[in-house]
Parts: sequence; structure tokens; C-alpha cells
Amino acid sequence: MSKTRVVLLGGIALVLIFGLGLLIGIVLPRMAGFGSAPRTYNTAVLLRQVQTLSQLVTVKYVLEKVVILEDPPQNPVRRLLPDDTRVILVAHGIVKAGVDLGRLKSGDLKLSGKTIEITLPHAQITDAYLDESQTKVIERNTSFLRDFNKDLEQNARQTAVDDIRRAAKNSGILKDADERARAQLKLLFEELGFEVEFR
Repeated sequence: MSKTRVVLLGGIALVLIFGLGLLIGIVLPRMAGFGSAPRTYNTAVLLRQVQTLSQLVTVKYVLEKVVILEDPPQNPVRRLLPDDTRVILVAHGIVKAGVDLGRLKSGDLKLSGKTIEITLPHAQITDAYLDESQTKVIERNTSFLRDFNKDLEQNARQTAVDDIRRAAKNSGILKDADERARAQLKLLFEELGFEVEFR
């Protein structure tokens, strides 16, 4: 076999291998749908529990807070190096409060003619959460020497919820919820023709 023929067959084989690699690596995955937009699978939704709620939610506070959460290095050697692993989160939180009417006992309602005496349970925070459509991570840094802490953002969100709940309590949400619950119940019973007194 001549040298030219070997070189020609080697070139053809190289082109065929390159073409086959191109076909397997690029064309077939595109035809099969790999590398396209993320897919959403329609799985079943399971109803796990149904609960009866008797909460009279009377007030909602909307609060915002910036949370800066850093993940300091644990290794003493790495503390000497620049390490900016942190998350900055602008949290848009909602806190709701009201009175749980399910905690009323038979002795808490007294009817005397057209007058109702009510002893309301203490107001409480019924819900505190972040509005995900308005909560934004504005900075997420990981040092090039470390793996990203996947729990850092979740911890920042939990810190934001705790701080927002505390801020709502300190701003008087429970007092507002109690006053508004009394006003709503008074209006309801007065529409039915009763006078209301709170103890």
C-alpha cells in the first residue's frame, strides 16, 4: 500500500470520526430536545391535611428589611485570606395578626337581654412570611477558594422573617389586632341588634 493511499485513508477516517463526533455531540442532542428550555413535569398534588381555622385576622403589616448574612471561614488559615462569602437580601415581609375565636370558652360570652358581654382571647400573630415576588437577592458572593454555602440564602430568608415578625410586634401589631377585632365584632353584633361590651 502506498504512502499516499495510507495518508488519504487516514484523512478520510479522521473526517468520518470528526463528523460522527459532531453528530453525536451536537445534532442528536438537539433533535432529542437536550439543552433546550427546562422542562416541567406534571406530577400529582396530594392533599395531606384539612384543618378548621377560627382565626379572625384583623390587621396586616407590610415591612421591608435588608439582611446581610456572611459565612465566615472556619479554617484559621483561610481567615487570613480575602473571603467575601455573603448574601444581601431585600426582604419584603407580611405579618398578619388577629384573634383566635376557637379559644373562646362558654363563660367568655354572656347574654343579658340585648347586651352581650365578651371576653376576647389575647391577639396573636397568625402568619409571617416573605412576599417572594418582591423579595430579591441583590448580591450573592462566594470566595473563589470556597464552595457556595447552599443554606446561606435560606438562612437569610429565615432571619428576615424572624426580624420582620419581631419588628411588627414591637410596632404594636397585637394592640392594633385587638382593637380591630373588637371593632369588627361590635359592628357585627350591632347589625344583629345587640349592644356589645368587652371585658
